[in-house]
Amino acid sequence: MSTSDWTDLENDTLIAGYFAMFDDHLSGRPFVKAERHRALAEVLSGRTAKSIEYKLQNVSGALQALGYPWLKGYAPANNFQMSLADAVAHWFDGHADWTTRRHTSISSELRDPGELFVGPPPTLSNRPPPRDLEKMLRVAQKFDVAGRDARNRALGRAGEELVVSRERSVLRSCGRADLAAKVRWASEEKGDGLGYDIESFAPDGRPRLIEVKTTNGWERTPFHITRNELEVADERRSEWCLFRLYEFATEPKGFELYPPLDAHVNLTALAYLAGFH
Repeated sequence: MSTSDWTDLENDTLIAGYFAMFDDHLSGRPFVKAERHRALAEVLSGRTAKSIEYKLQNVSGALQALGYPWLKGYAPANNFQMSLADAVAHWFDGHADWTTRRHTSISSELRDPGELFVGPPPTLSNRPPPRDLEKMLRVAQKFDVAGRDARNRALGRAGEELVVSRERSVLRSCGRADLAAKVRWASEEKGDGLGYDIESFAPDGRPRLIEVKTTNGWERTPFHITRNELEVADERRSEWCLFRLYEFATEPKGFELYPPLDAHVNLTALAYLAGFH
């Protein structure tokens, strides 16, 4: 039994096996995990089926840090080496269509958008932060996960569509069909730059201005927010909220953040506008 660090070739072989199972799962093709572990053990000489099973959980952990969906049944184990995160990112370089092909939008598959689970933000939950949170955030920063999500217009649009449907569904369930009819997808109808995406209402008629941020990653995946969005959040803090959708491709969940946002997140300036004296 080998106890040495995994080589690049071993990581690549393991990751290919992981995504073969993931593809079978998404396509509805049955498979037996133990059989796949044994098959990988035959190829990965010196690695036991048990060590392979745990290493597959490390792959899930790397995917979580990289803001991608992971295969249910392999709970993320976040004590992975950075070389594994590099190998997973390299796999996506060679399979650029995989996320688009499998995870474009899930909003149409939800039976009732009003049933979308919306819980407390991670900063207000009773659970302690993950032990390896700093490493997870370093991985997200290294591979610019927030920037990738921000550039994924299909993902962002699908998330906004889901929240619009949820707002209307919730208002109708509260007996406010009149308000549900007035919910507007502002970014779609008026364009970007408003500082929010959706114009909605609380059941008592108070306005809600909702900025939607969507990721296929976990609840602590970083996100980009513009200076304009922050200014609108400050100017209209009684109306504005940020709706964070996460694990969107597999089992969408969400939470809301209210101003001041720096009570929940660390705001880091990534660029400055340089004007001449």
